Amino acid sequence: MDLNTIETWRPARTRQDLVLAPGEVFLGGGTWLYSEPQVGTTGLVDLATMRWPSVEDTPSGGLRIGATCTVAELSRIRRREGWAAHPVFFQAASALLASFKIWNMMTVGGNICRSYAAASMVSLAVALDATALIWTADGGEYTIPVADIPTGNGTNTLAEGDVLRCIDIPAHALRAHTGFRKMALVEIGRSAAVLTGRLDESGAAVFTITAATLRPVVLRYDALPTPVRLREDALGADGYYTDPMGSADWRRAVSAVLLAEILEELQAWN
Repeated sequence: MDLNTIETWRPARTRQDLVLAPGEVFLGGGTWLYSEPQVGTTGLVDLATMRWPSVEDTPSGGLRIGATCTVAELSRIRRREGWAAHPVFFQAASALLASFKIWNMMTVGGNICRSYAAASMVSLAVALDATALIWTADGGEYTIPVADIPTGNGTNTLAEGDVLRCIDIPAHALRAHTGFRKMALVEIGRSAAVLTGRLDESGAAVFTITAATLRPVVLRYDALPTPVRLREDALGADGYYTDPMGSADWRRAVSAVLLAEILEELQAWN
């Protein structure tokens, strides 16, 4: 879609360039920005020219994913020795209702910052305990779990002018065994429920509910829970909602069933 209100475009190369003027917004991949009229937006600040690395190793053995890393690049991350969680990268990318052309433009940071309930990069980040480094408009920064960024379907905790610089995935999550399930009302349709499970080397377990709820639900256990306990926790979670992709009751029931499948899968590694 043409944005006929845009009067200026400027490349960002330093943090000083990230200070927005009135009417300006950040441009990442642009897949949402160009999908509908942006009334009141008169200027674009291009983040691609910051040249952030798409993928970096962290000193602690984890992984840093730059905000401008595309979904296509993320889906091609190569497995490293000791990584059991590697399949979840491609699985999360595949949960998007998007063509390969969108994969090559959509950014990880943009998907997280848009904070739709069905944002599969949120699903990935939450599944792997990722934290986000946020640059604030006043030159400061802070770190926050990605699970705490969305506050609703399309709303989040970020203030105007904040920039998501990167997300960091800890080493222990990359070494964990994972399970993944997606459900939609139609074969090629937006995800109505995305469920993940993770079994850490320590024996601790983490299960997440996304897309089915307005914001991520994270269920943590010291060890794999019993099927009854997991089902009760899934059915009792807050935030299930109704829209054309499915009713709240259906999403609740589907989430409980799919988490049970993931639990059974992870029990084989216990």
